This record gives sequence, structure tokens and C-alpha cells, in this order.
Amino acid sequence: ASRPVLDEAATTLRKFPELNIEISGHTDSAGNDQLNMNLSQARAEAVKQYLISKGSDGNKLTAKGYGETQPIADNATAAGRAANRRVELKILE
Repeated sequence: ASRPVLDEAATTLRKFPELNIEISGHTDSAGNDQLNMNLSQARAEAVKQYLISKGSDGNKLTAKGYGETQPIADNATAAGRAANRRVELKILE
């Protein structure tokens, strides 16, 4: 379900090659802290590699894992945990 969104992001990045982007990976609070950091970093790296495969400039992309440190929803519910398992793209100055 995320491929169309990533394809759209790749198209935008090709149109604006001057943009520097942080790709941030996140997890829910299940599992231990180190596992979640590794998992979130792997998520961010996977998105970076996908964007590169679609023509984005890898030198303009930074992948960073945040683990469970930046939740956007309550980890006490299944829906909240699902929302916290995410990757975000942010334009850097």
C-alpha cells in the first residue's frame, strides 16, 4: 500500500533535485529499545534505497531511525501501535 506514495515522493524529488530530505523510521513500543532502533533504521534505509532505485539522488537523502522515541499515537491500542510503525519524509533546510 505504501508503494504508490513512495512513487509519488520519488517523482516529486526528481522534480526538485535541490531538496535535502530526512527519511525517519519509527516503531511502536513492542520489543526492546535496541531492537526498535535497529528496526526503525532498517525501515528508513529501505525507503532510501527504494527512492534511489526510482531515480532520487542518494546524496540528498538521509536515513535515520528513531525507534519508539517519537510516537504519534497511543501504544496501548493496536491502531495506535500501527500508526507508530511508520516512515516519514521531511524537507531539511
